[in-house]
Amino acid sequence: MQKITFDISNLSEYREDNCLEVKKATNGLPHSIWETYSAFANSEGGLIILGIEEDKNHQLHITGVNNPDELVRDFWNTINNPQKISLNILTDKMVSVKAVEDKQIVVIEVPRAEREMRPVYVGNNPIKGTYRRNHEGDFHCTREQVSAFFRDASPVSVDTKVLTEMDYSIFCTDTIKDYRMRFNAKHDDHFWSKLEDELFLRRIGAMGLSPEDNKIHPTIAGLLMFGYEYEIVREFSGYFLDYQERLDPTMRWTHRVTSSSGDWSGNLFDFYYRIINRLTSDLPVPFRLDGMTRVDDTKLHEAVREALLNTLVHADYYGRQGTVVIKGLDRMSFANPGDMRISLKTALEGGISDPRNATLMKMFSLIGVGERAGSGVPSIISVWSDATGVVPTYKQSFAPERMEFVIKMGSLSDTSADNLPVANTIGTTEKTVEKSSQKSSQKSSQKSSQKILELIAVNTTISTQEMANSIGISRRAIAKIIAKLQTEGILRRIGPDKGGHWEIVE
Repeated sequence: MQKITFDISNLSEYREDNCLEVKKATNGLPHSIWETYSAFANSEGGLIILGIEEDKNHQLHITGVNNPDELVRDFWNTINNPQKISLNILTDKMVSVKAVEDKQIVVIEVPRAEREMRPVYVGNNPIKGTYRRNHEGDFHCTREQVSAFFRDASPVSVDTKVLTEMDYSIFCTDTIKDYRMRFNAKHDDHFWSKLEDELFLRRIGAMGLSPEDNKIHPTIAGLLMFGYEYEIVREFSGYFLDYQERLDPTMRWTHRVTSSSGDWSGNLFDFYYRIINRLTSDLPVPFRLDGMTRVDDTKLHEAVREALLNTLVHADYYGRQGTVVIKGLDRMSFANPGDMRISLKTALEGGISDPRNATLMKMFSLIGVGERAGSGVPSIISVWSDATGVVPTYKQSFAPERMEFVIKMGSLSDTSADNLPVANTIGTTEKTVEKSSQKSSQKSSQKSSQKILELIAVNTTISTQEMANSIGISRRAIAKIIAKLQTEGILRRIGPDKGGHWEIVE
Protein backbone atom coordinates (compact mmCIF):
# COMPACT_ATOMS: atom_id res chain seq x y z
CA MET A 1 0.00 0.00 0.00
CA GLN A 2 1.29 3.44 -0.87
CA LYS A 3 1.72 5.86 2.01
CA ILE A 4 -1.63 7.49 2.85
CA THR A 5 -1.54 10.98 4.32
CA PHE A 6 -4.34 12.56 6.31
CA ASP A 7 -4.41 16.35 6.48
CA ILE A 8 -6.48 17.07 9.56
CA SER A 9 -6.66 20.79 8.68
CA ASN A 10 -8.86 19.83 5.70
CA LEU A 11 -11.12 17.52 7.69
CA SER A 12 -14.27 18.83 6.02
CA GLU A 13 -13.05 17.54 2.67
CA TYR A 14 -12.79 13.90 3.80
CA ARG A 15 -15.42 11.16 3.71
CA GLU A 16 -15.33 7.54 4.76
CA ASP A 17 -14.55 5.44 1.73
CA ASN A 18 -12.78 2.26 0.67
CA CYS A 19 -9.53 3.35 2.37
CA LEU A 20 -10.68 5.54 5.29
CA GLU A 21 -12.68 4.54 8.38
CA VAL A 22 -13.28 6.79 11.40
CA LYS A 23 -14.56 5.70 14.82
CA LYS A 24 -15.60 7.79 17.81
CA ALA A 25 -13.95 5.49 20.39
CA THR A 26 -15.09 7.59 23.35
CA ASN A 27 -15.53 4.58 25.60
CA GLY A 28 -12.45 2.69 24.60
CA LEU A 29 -11.43 0.48 21.73
CA PRO A 30 -14.53 -0.27 19.58
CA HIS A 31 -15.06 -3.93 18.76
CA SER A 32 -15.81 -3.09 15.11
CA ILE A 33 -12.22 -1.91 14.65
CA TRP A 34 -11.17 -5.52 14.09
CA GLU A 35 -13.65 -6.03 11.30
CA THR A 36 -12.21 -2.95 9.59
CA TYR A 37 -8.65 -4.11 10.24
CA SER A 38 -9.46 -7.46 8.60
CA ALA A 39 -11.27 -5.73 5.72
CA PHE A 40 -8.40 -3.33 4.94
CA ALA A 41 -5.77 -6.07 5.22
CA ASN A 42 -7.72 -8.32 2.84
CA SER A 43 -8.38 -5.48 0.36
CA GLU A 44 -6.17 -2.54 -0.61
CA GLY A 45 -5.27 -1.26 2.86
CA GLY A 46 -6.45 1.97 4.50
CA LEU A 47 -6.50 4.31 7.50
CA ILE A 48 -8.45 3.78 10.72
CA ILE A 49 -8.75 6.95 12.82
CA LEU A 50 -10.04 6.81 16.40
CA GLY A 51 -11.45 10.03 17.88
CA ILE A 52 -13.40 11.19 14.83
CA GLU A 53 -17.05 10.52 14.07
CA GLU A 54 -19.12 10.80 10.89
CA ASP A 55 -22.57 12.40 11.11
CA LYS A 56 -25.67 11.53 9.09
CA ASN A 57 -24.57 13.98 6.38
CA HIS A 58 -21.23 12.15 6.12
CA GLN A 59 -19.34 15.09 7.61
CA LEU A 60 -16.41 14.25 9.90
CA HIS A 61 -16.03 15.79 13.37
CA ILE A 62 -13.21 15.54 15.90
CA THR A 63 -14.35 14.08 19.20
CA GLY A 64 -10.98 13.01 20.57
CA VAL A 65 -10.18 9.96 22.69
CA ASN A 66 -9.63 9.62 26.41
CA ASN A 67 -6.37 8.05 27.57
CA PRO A 68 -4.91 7.49 24.07
CA ASP A 69 -1.85 5.70 25.46
CA GLU A 70 -4.08 3.15 27.15
CA LEU A 71 -6.11 2.81 23.97
CA VAL A 72 -2.97 2.12 21.95
CA ARG A 73 -1.78 -0.38 24.55
CA ASP A 74 -5.12 -2.23 24.38
CA PHE A 75 -4.87 -2.21 20.60
CA TRP A 76 -1.43 -3.82 20.58
CA ASN A 77 -2.40 -6.37 23.22
CA THR A 78 -5.39 -7.47 21.19
CA ILE A 79 -3.79 -7.51 17.75
CA ASN A 80 -0.92 -9.63 19.07
CA ASN A 81 -3.31 -12.15 20.62
CA PRO A 82 -3.81 -14.99 18.08
CA GLN A 83 -7.06 -15.94 19.83
CA LYS A 84 -8.43 -12.51 18.94
CA ILE A 85 -6.77 -11.72 15.59
CA SER A 86 -5.21 -14.26 13.23
CA LEU A 87 -2.19 -12.13 12.30
CA ASN A 88 -0.58 -8.79 13.12
CA ILE A 89 0.77 -7.20 9.93
CA LEU A 90 1.49 -3.78 11.50
CA THR A 91 4.75 -2.23 12.66
CA ASP A 92 5.12 0.26 15.52
CA LYS A 93 5.29 3.28 13.21
CA MET A 94 1.90 2.42 11.72
CA VAL A 95 0.07 3.39 14.93
CA SER A 96 0.45 6.95 16.24
CA VAL A 97 -1.21 9.48 18.55
CA LYS A 98 -1.76 13.00 17.21
CA ALA A 99 -2.90 16.18 18.95
CA VAL A 100 -5.59 18.19 17.14
CA GLU A 101 -7.53 21.18 18.50
CA ASP A 102 -6.65 20.36 22.12
CA LYS A 103 -7.85 16.81 21.53
CA GLN A 104 -6.03 13.61 20.70
CA ILE A 105 -6.72 11.06 18.00
CA VAL A 106 -5.18 7.69 17.17
CA VAL A 107 -4.19 7.01 13.54
CA ILE A 108 -3.72 3.40 12.42
CA GLU A 109 -2.32 2.68 8.98
CA VAL A 110 -3.25 -0.80 7.74
CA PRO A 111 -1.38 -2.10 4.67
CA ARG A 112 -2.70 -4.63 2.18
CA ALA A 113 -1.61 -8.07 3.41
CA GLU A 114 0.58 -10.12 1.11
CA ARG A 115 -1.40 -12.94 -0.48
CA GLU A 116 0.62 -15.50 1.51
CA MET A 117 -0.79 -13.92 4.71
CA ARG A 118 -4.43 -13.74 3.67
CA PRO A 119 -7.04 -14.13 4.91
CA VAL A 120 -6.51 -11.95 7.97
CA TYR A 121 -9.49 -12.68 10.20
CA VAL A 122 -11.09 -11.92 13.57
CA GLY A 123 -11.12 -14.71 16.16
CA ASN A 124 -9.98 -18.22 15.35
CA ASN A 125 -12.55 -19.15 12.68
CA PRO A 126 -11.75 -17.75 9.22
CA ILE A 127 -15.23 -18.59 7.91
CA LYS A 128 -16.86 -16.40 10.57
CA GLY A 129 -14.19 -13.72 10.94
CA THR A 130 -12.94 -12.74 7.47
CA TYR A 131 -13.92 -9.34 6.02
CA ARG A 132 -13.25 -7.27 2.91
CA ARG A 133 -13.70 -3.60 2.10
CA ASN A 134 -15.73 -1.88 -0.56
CA HIS A 135 -16.94 1.69 -0.85
CA GLU A 136 -19.92 1.02 1.43
CA GLY A 137 -17.81 -0.36 4.28
CA ASP A 138 -16.78 -3.75 5.65
CA PHE A 139 -18.55 -6.87 4.47
CA HIS A 140 -18.36 -10.42 5.75
CA CYS A 141 -16.71 -12.88 3.35
CA THR A 142 -18.49 -16.02 2.23
CA ARG A 143 -17.04 -19.51 2.58
CA GLU A 144 -16.28 -19.39 -1.16
CA GLN A 145 -14.29 -16.17 -0.78
CA VAL A 146 -12.33 -17.52 2.19
CA SER A 147 -11.47 -20.65 0.22
CA ALA A 148 -10.17 -18.46 -2.61
CA PHE A 149 -7.91 -16.63 -0.13
CA PHE A 150 -6.41 -19.90 1.06
CA ARG A 151 -5.86 -21.14 -2.52
CA ASP A 152 -4.04 -17.94 -3.42
CA ALA A 153 -1.95 -18.06 -0.24
CA SER A 154 -0.23 -21.25 -1.37
CA PRO A 155 3.40 -20.75 -2.49
CA VAL A 156 2.75 -23.34 -5.22
CA SER A 157 0.67 -22.36 -8.25
CA VAL A 158 -2.75 -24.00 -8.00
CA ASP A 159 -2.56 -25.31 -11.57
CA THR A 160 0.34 -27.65 -10.72
CA LYS A 161 -2.02 -29.91 -8.77
CA VAL A 162 -2.05 -33.48 -10.12
CA LEU A 163 -5.54 -34.86 -10.70
CA THR A 164 -5.18 -38.47 -9.62
CA GLU A 165 -8.70 -39.48 -10.70
CA MET A 166 -8.00 -38.48 -14.33
CA ASP A 167 -5.76 -39.94 -17.04
CA TYR A 168 -4.52 -39.16 -20.54
CA SER A 169 -7.94 -39.87 -22.06
CA ILE A 170 -9.31 -36.51 -20.83
CA PHE A 171 -7.13 -34.68 -23.40
CA CYS A 172 -8.20 -33.59 -26.87
CA THR A 173 -5.50 -35.06 -29.13
CA ASP A 174 -6.22 -32.53 -31.88
CA THR A 175 -5.46 -29.71 -29.42
CA ILE A 176 -2.17 -31.36 -28.43
CA LYS A 177 -1.25 -31.80 -32.10
CA ASP A 178 -1.94 -28.13 -32.83
CA TYR A 179 0.02 -27.01 -29.75
CA ARG A 180 3.03 -29.13 -30.72
CA MET A 181 3.02 -27.71 -34.26
CA ARG A 182 3.17 -24.19 -32.82
CA PHE A 183 5.86 -25.26 -30.34
CA ASN A 184 8.00 -26.72 -33.14
CA ALA A 185 7.58 -23.58 -35.23
CA LYS A 186 8.73 -21.47 -32.28
CA HIS A 187 11.63 -23.71 -31.23
CA ASP A 188 13.75 -24.91 -34.11
CA ASP A 189 14.96 -28.47 -33.52
CA HIS A 190 14.15 -28.50 -29.80
CA PHE A 191 14.87 -31.88 -28.21
CA TRP A 192 11.36 -31.91 -26.68
CA SER A 193 9.98 -32.08 -30.23
CA LYS A 194 11.12 -35.69 -30.53
CA LEU A 195 9.37 -36.85 -27.34
CA GLU A 196 6.21 -38.93 -27.25
CA ASP A 197 3.07 -36.93 -26.36
CA GLU A 198 2.84 -38.03 -22.72
CA LEU A 199 6.49 -37.26 -22.00
CA PHE A 200 6.21 -33.94 -23.83
CA LEU A 201 3.18 -33.05 -21.68
CA ARG A 202 5.17 -33.84 -18.55
CA ARG A 203 7.94 -31.49 -19.67
CA ILE A 204 5.59 -28.54 -20.14
CA GLY A 205 3.65 -29.22 -16.90
CA ALA A 206 0.46 -30.68 -18.36
CA MET A 207 1.01 -34.02 -16.62
CA GLY A 208 2.77 -34.96 -13.40
CA LEU A 209 3.62 -37.78 -11.06
CA SER A 210 1.09 -38.33 -8.27
CA PRO A 211 2.58 -39.23 -4.88
CA GLU A 212 -0.68 -41.02 -4.06
CA ASP A 213 -0.33 -43.86 -6.59
CA ASN A 214 3.09 -43.13 -8.12
CA LYS A 215 1.51 -42.81 -11.58
CA ILE A 216 1.36 -40.04 -14.18
CA HIS A 217 -1.87 -38.03 -14.34
CA PRO A 218 -3.00 -34.69 -15.84
CA THR A 219 -2.40 -31.50 -13.89
CA ILE A 220 -4.97 -28.74 -13.53
CA ALA A 221 -3.01 -26.74 -16.11
CA GLY A 222 -3.07 -29.66 -18.53
CA LEU A 223 -6.79 -30.19 -18.01
CA LEU A 224 -7.59 -26.52 -18.68
CA MET A 225 -5.22 -26.19 -21.64
CA PHE A 226 -5.87 -29.46 -23.48
CA GLY A 227 -8.90 -31.15 -21.88
CA TYR A 228 -12.44 -31.57 -23.17
CA GLU A 229 -15.00 -29.22 -21.65
CA TYR A 230 -17.05 -32.05 -20.19
CA GLU A 231 -13.93 -33.26 -18.36
CA ILE A 232 -12.96 -29.77 -17.20
CA VAL A 233 -16.31 -29.17 -15.49
CA ARG A 234 -15.75 -32.28 -13.37
CA GLU A 235 -13.07 -30.30 -11.53
CA PHE A 236 -14.40 -26.76 -12.11
CA SER A 237 -18.19 -26.75 -11.90
CA GLY A 238 -18.38 -23.04 -12.81
CA TYR A 239 -16.05 -23.30 -15.82
CA PHE A 240 -17.43 -21.40 -18.80
CA LEU A 241 -15.73 -19.54 -21.64
CA ASP A 242 -17.85 -17.05 -23.55
CA TYR A 243 -16.88 -14.85 -26.51
CA GLN A 244 -19.50 -12.48 -27.89
CA GLU A 245 -19.46 -10.06 -30.81
CA ARG A 246 -22.03 -7.31 -30.37
CA LEU A 247 -21.70 -5.43 -33.64
CA ASP A 248 -25.39 -4.82 -34.36
CA PRO A 249 -27.41 -2.87 -31.74
CA THR A 250 -30.60 -4.63 -32.88
CA MET A 251 -29.23 -8.06 -31.96
CA ARG A 252 -28.06 -9.53 -28.65
CA TRP A 253 -24.91 -10.75 -30.42
CA THR A 254 -23.78 -11.22 -34.00
CA HIS A 255 -21.35 -14.06 -33.29
CA ARG A 256 -20.72 -16.18 -30.24
CA VAL A 257 -18.28 -18.89 -29.11
CA THR A 258 -18.94 -20.80 -25.89
CA SER A 259 -17.03 -23.65 -24.30
CA SER A 260 -20.22 -25.67 -23.74
CA SER A 261 -21.45 -25.69 -27.35
CA GLY A 262 -20.20 -29.25 -27.94
CA ASP A 263 -18.83 -28.64 -31.45
CA TRP A 264 -15.24 -28.04 -30.31
CA SER A 265 -13.03 -29.04 -27.36
CA GLY A 266 -13.94 -26.12 -25.06
CA ASN A 267 -10.40 -25.80 -23.61
CA LEU A 268 -8.31 -22.64 -23.15
CA PHE A 269 -5.85 -23.24 -26.00
CA ASP A 270 -8.55 -23.71 -28.63
CA PHE A 271 -10.59 -20.81 -27.20
CA TYR A 272 -7.63 -18.46 -27.54
CA TYR A 273 -7.00 -19.32 -31.17
CA ARG A 274 -10.68 -19.44 -32.08
CA ILE A 275 -11.25 -15.83 -31.05
CA ILE A 276 -7.95 -13.91 -31.22
CA ASN A 277 -8.10 -13.20 -34.97
CA ARG A 278 -11.74 -12.12 -34.68
CA LEU A 279 -10.84 -9.79 -31.80
CA THR A 280 -8.08 -8.07 -33.79
CA SER A 281 -9.64 -8.24 -37.26
CA ASP A 282 -10.85 -4.61 -37.24
CA LEU A 283 -7.63 -3.05 -35.96
CA PRO A 284 -5.81 -0.87 -38.51
CA VAL A 285 -2.64 -2.28 -40.06
CA PRO A 286 0.11 -0.29 -41.79
CA PHE A 287 1.09 -0.80 -45.41
CA ARG A 288 4.65 -1.72 -44.62
CA LEU A 289 6.96 -4.42 -45.97
CA ASP A 290 9.60 -6.50 -44.26
CA GLY A 291 11.50 -7.73 -47.31
CA MET A 292 8.73 -9.21 -49.49
CA THR A 293 6.33 -9.82 -46.57
CA ARG A 294 3.70 -7.30 -45.52
CA VAL A 295 3.82 -6.29 -41.85
CA ASP A 296 0.30 -6.70 -40.48
CA ASP A 297 0.95 -6.75 -36.76
CA THR A 298 1.07 -3.66 -34.54
CA LYS A 299 1.45 -2.88 -30.86
CA LEU A 300 -2.35 -2.63 -30.70
CA HIS A 301 -2.65 -6.24 -31.87
CA GLU A 302 -0.04 -7.18 -29.29
CA ALA A 303 -1.96 -5.34 -26.56
CA VAL A 304 -5.19 -7.21 -27.35
CA ARG A 305 -3.36 -10.55 -27.32
CA GLU A 306 -1.84 -9.66 -23.95
CA ALA A 307 -5.24 -8.63 -22.56
CA LEU A 308 -6.79 -11.94 -23.63
CA LEU A 309 -3.87 -13.93 -22.23
CA ASN A 310 -4.04 -12.08 -18.88
CA THR A 311 -7.75 -12.88 -18.65
CA LEU A 312 -7.15 -16.60 -19.14
CA VAL A 313 -4.10 -17.09 -16.89
CA HIS A 314 -5.29 -14.89 -14.01
CA ALA A 315 -8.79 -16.39 -13.77
CA ASP A 316 -9.87 -18.35 -10.71
CA TYR A 317 -11.55 -21.29 -12.41
CA TYR A 318 -13.01 -22.46 -9.11
CA GLY A 319 -14.97 -19.19 -9.10
CA ARG A 320 -18.37 -18.39 -10.59
CA GLN A 321 -19.76 -16.60 -13.67
CA GLY A 322 -17.05 -17.78 -16.05
CA THR A 323 -14.68 -15.91 -18.36
CA VAL A 324 -16.40 -13.50 -20.73
CA VAL A 325 -14.81 -11.62 -23.66
CA ILE A 326 -16.98 -9.13 -25.56
CA LYS A 327 -16.16 -7.29 -28.78
CA GLY A 328 -18.49 -4.36 -29.34
CA LEU A 329 -18.71 -1.54 -31.83
CA ASP A 330 -16.73 0.83 -29.65
CA ARG A 331 -14.95 -1.32 -27.06
CA MET A 332 -13.61 -4.70 -26.00
CA SER A 333 -14.05 -6.10 -22.50
CA PHE A 334 -12.27 -8.98 -20.78
CA ALA A 335 -13.78 -10.33 -17.53
CA ASN A 336 -12.71 -13.26 -15.37
CA PRO A 337 -13.59 -14.73 -11.97
CA GLY A 338 -11.18 -13.94 -9.12
CA ASP A 339 -9.49 -10.74 -7.98
CA MET A 340 -5.88 -9.70 -8.55
CA ARG A 341 -3.20 -11.43 -6.48
CA ILE A 342 -1.22 -8.18 -6.34
CA SER A 343 -2.59 -4.67 -5.81
CA LEU A 344 -3.87 -2.71 -8.81
CA LYS A 345 -1.19 -0.10 -8.13
CA THR A 346 1.57 -2.71 -8.31
CA ALA A 347 0.09 -4.17 -11.49
CA LEU A 348 -0.02 -0.71 -13.07
CA GLU A 349 3.63 -0.05 -12.23
CA GLY A 350 4.67 -3.32 -13.88
CA GLY A 351 7.73 -5.47 -13.33
CA ILE A 352 5.99 -7.96 -11.02
CA SER A 353 4.13 -10.93 -12.44
CA ASP A 354 2.10 -13.17 -10.13
CA PRO A 355 -0.31 -15.16 -12.33
CA ARG A 356 -2.81 -17.32 -10.53
CA ASN A 357 -2.02 -20.10 -13.02
CA ALA A 358 1.73 -19.92 -13.56
CA THR A 359 1.95 -23.19 -15.49
CA LEU A 360 -0.66 -21.98 -17.98
CA MET A 361 1.41 -18.83 -18.43
CA LYS A 362 4.47 -20.97 -19.11
CA MET A 363 2.60 -23.11 -21.66
CA PHE A 364 1.45 -20.05 -23.62
CA SER A 365 4.91 -18.51 -23.37
CA LEU A 366 6.47 -21.65 -24.90
CA ILE A 367 4.53 -20.99 -28.10
CA GLY A 368 5.29 -17.27 -28.16
CA VAL A 369 2.14 -15.93 -26.47
CA GLY A 370 3.03 -13.60 -23.61
CA GLU A 371 6.66 -12.94 -22.75
CA ARG A 372 6.23 -9.72 -20.80
CA ALA A 373 7.65 -10.55 -17.34
CA GLY A 374 5.01 -8.45 -15.54
CA SER A 375 5.07 -5.51 -17.93
CA GLY A 376 1.79 -6.38 -19.66
CA VAL A 377 -0.63 -4.06 -17.83
CA PRO A 378 1.33 -0.77 -18.11
CA SER A 379 2.32 -1.62 -21.68
CA ILE A 380 -1.28 -2.27 -22.73
CA ILE A 381 -2.45 0.99 -21.11
CA SER A 382 0.39 3.04 -22.58
CA VAL A 383 0.07 1.66 -26.13
CA TRP A 384 -3.70 1.88 -26.24
CA SER A 385 -4.05 5.35 -24.71
CA ASP A 386 -1.32 6.75 -26.99
CA ALA A 387 -3.05 5.38 -30.09
CA THR A 388 -6.68 6.10 -29.20
CA GLY A 389 -6.63 8.90 -26.64
CA VAL A 390 -8.71 6.72 -24.28
CA VAL A 391 -7.22 5.11 -21.17
CA PRO A 392 -8.23 1.45 -20.63
CA THR A 393 -10.01 0.83 -17.34
CA TYR A 394 -10.02 -1.86 -14.67
CA LYS A 395 -13.08 -2.65 -12.59
CA GLN A 396 -12.96 -4.89 -9.53
CA SER A 397 -16.14 -6.29 -8.00
CA PHE A 398 -16.83 -8.56 -5.04
CA ALA A 399 -19.26 -11.31 -4.04
CA PRO A 400 -18.29 -12.95 -6.30
CA GLU A 401 -14.79 -11.62 -6.92
CA ARG A 402 -14.38 -10.52 -10.52
CA MET A 403 -12.01 -8.42 -12.63
CA GLU A 404 -12.98 -6.63 -15.83
CA PHE A 405 -10.62 -4.87 -18.23
CA VAL A 406 -12.16 -2.53 -20.81
CA ILE A 407 -10.40 -1.00 -23.81
CA LYS A 408 -12.36 1.55 -25.84
CA MET A 409 -11.74 2.35 -29.48
CA GLY A 410 -11.77 6.12 -28.98
CA SER A 411 -10.38 7.88 -32.06
CA LEU A 412 -8.86 4.68 -33.44
CA SER A 413 -10.81 4.96 -36.68
CA ASP A 414 -9.12 8.31 -37.31
CA THR A 415 -5.63 6.98 -36.56
CA SER A 416 -3.29 6.49 -39.49
CA ALA A 417 -2.26 2.84 -39.53
CA ASP A 418 1.13 3.79 -40.91
CA ASN A 419 1.85 5.69 -37.69
CA LEU A 420 1.16 2.70 -35.45
CA PRO A 421 4.22 1.03 -33.89
CA VAL A 422 4.95 -2.41 -35.33
CA ALA A 423 4.92 -5.31 -32.87
CA ASN A 424 8.09 -7.23 -32.12
CA THR A 425 8.10 -10.76 -33.48
CA ILE A 426 9.25 -12.25 -30.18
CA GLY A 427 7.63 -9.91 -27.70
CA THR A 428 8.56 -6.59 -26.17
CA THR A 429 12.00 -6.52 -24.57
CA GLU A 430 12.56 -5.19 -21.08
CA LYS A 431 14.53 -2.27 -22.54
CA THR A 432 11.61 -1.27 -24.79
CA VAL A 433 9.13 -1.53 -21.93
CA GLU A 434 11.34 0.55 -19.65
CA LYS A 435 11.73 3.20 -22.35
CA SER A 436 7.96 3.28 -22.93
CA SER A 437 7.29 3.57 -19.19
CA GLN A 438 9.76 6.46 -18.87
CA LYS A 439 8.10 8.29 -21.75
CA SER A 440 4.65 7.74 -20.24
CA SER A 441 5.91 8.93 -16.86
CA GLN A 442 7.34 12.13 -18.37
CA LYS A 443 4.05 12.92 -20.08
CA SER A 444 1.95 12.25 -16.98
CA SER A 445 4.18 14.41 -14.78
CA GLN A 446 3.45 17.38 -17.06
CA LYS A 447 -0.30 16.94 -16.93
CA SER A 448 -2.02 16.22 -13.63
CA SER A 449 -5.26 15.67 -15.51
CA GLN A 450 -3.72 12.72 -17.35
CA LYS A 451 -2.59 11.26 -14.02
CA ILE A 452 -6.10 11.58 -12.66
CA LEU A 453 -7.51 9.71 -15.65
CA GLU A 454 -4.92 6.97 -15.21
CA LEU A 455 -5.81 6.59 -11.52
CA ILE A 456 -9.52 6.41 -12.36
CA ALA A 457 -8.76 3.85 -15.06
CA VAL A 458 -7.37 1.57 -12.36
CA ASN A 459 -9.96 2.33 -9.65
CA THR A 460 -13.28 3.91 -10.65
CA THR A 461 -14.26 4.44 -7.00
CA ILE A 462 -11.06 6.30 -6.06
CA SER A 463 -11.61 9.33 -3.83
CA THR A 464 -10.23 12.79 -4.51
CA GLN A 465 -8.06 12.47 -1.40
CA GLU A 466 -6.53 9.26 -2.75
CA MET A 467 -5.80 11.11 -6.01
CA ALA A 468 -4.15 13.92 -4.10
CA ASN A 469 -2.04 11.46 -2.11
CA SER A 470 -0.91 9.66 -5.25
CA ILE A 471 -0.13 12.72 -7.37
CA GLY A 472 1.27 14.85 -4.56
CA ILE A 473 -0.93 17.94 -4.94
CA SER A 474 -3.71 19.37 -2.78
CA ARG A 475 -7.25 18.07 -2.80
CA ARG A 476 -8.49 21.51 -3.87
CA ALA A 477 -6.23 21.34 -6.93
CA ILE A 478 -7.63 17.90 -7.70
CA ALA A 479 -11.17 19.26 -7.43
CA LYS A 480 -10.39 22.06 -9.90
CA ILE A 481 -8.91 19.66 -12.43
CA ILE A 482 -11.86 17.29 -12.09
CA ALA A 483 -14.29 20.17 -12.59
CA LYS A 484 -12.43 21.08 -15.79
CA LEU A 485 -12.50 17.49 -17.03
CA GLN A 486 -16.24 17.33 -16.33
CA THR A 487 -16.85 20.62 -18.13
CA GLU A 488 -14.93 19.33 -21.14
CA GLY A 489 -17.04 16.18 -21.14
CA ILE A 490 -14.08 13.89 -20.46
CA LEU A 491 -15.13 12.75 -16.98
CA ARG A 492 -18.41 12.32 -15.19
CA ARG A 493 -19.56 11.21 -11.75
CA ILE A 494 -22.12 8.44 -11.51
CA GLY A 495 -24.02 8.39 -8.21
CA PRO A 496 -23.36 10.25 -4.92
CA ASP A 497 -19.99 11.12 -3.35
CA LYS A 498 -20.27 8.03 -1.18
CA GLY A 499 -21.21 4.90 -3.08
CA GLY A 500 -20.81 6.37 -6.57
CA HIS A 501 -18.01 6.02 -9.12
CA TRP A 502 -16.16 7.87 -11.86
CA GLU A 503 -16.59 7.22 -15.57
CA ILE A 504 -14.20 8.29 -18.31
CA VAL A 505 -16.23 9.47 -21.29
CA GLU A 506 -15.09 8.71 -24.81
